[in-house]
Amino acid sequence: MLYLSSFAFPGWDAEYSYRLNKVKRTCYNTMYPFFVLSARAFSRIDFEPVTILYGGNGSGKSTALNVIAEKLRLERSSLHNRSDFFEDYIKMCSCSREKSVTGEIITSDDVFDYMLSVRGVNAGVDERREELFE
Repeated sequence: MLYLSSFAFPGWDAEYSYRLNKVKRTCYNTMYPFFVLSARAFSRIDFEPVTILYGGNGSGKSTALNVIAEKLRLERSSLHNRSDFFEDYIKMCSCSREKSVTGEIITSDDVFDYMLSVRGVNAGVDERREELFE
């Protein structure tokens, strides 16, 4: 089922204007997520029934998903990158919805965290079994 029809991220000009007009301090080493997607001219996603984001490490896939999840207030199982500028960036984004959006976003971080928790449970079971055998 298609929930979103499109999602727009701020372009480089809007981001640069924000930096000039809003950011007074210059001691930041990052303004994440500013200038991550715009540096790759990634300003809009038009969704289809199945939409796949692909690209190399550092291409902005997770950043795009994190921004979309925050804008739509979706639940997250795992922590994700944030900065002092994240909320301002979210306010600059827009989306068009065909229906109300509910649900959860799943990223590779969520899968990895789940696998670690299962591994921890399994380790506990193995230790308990060894204790019972003794």
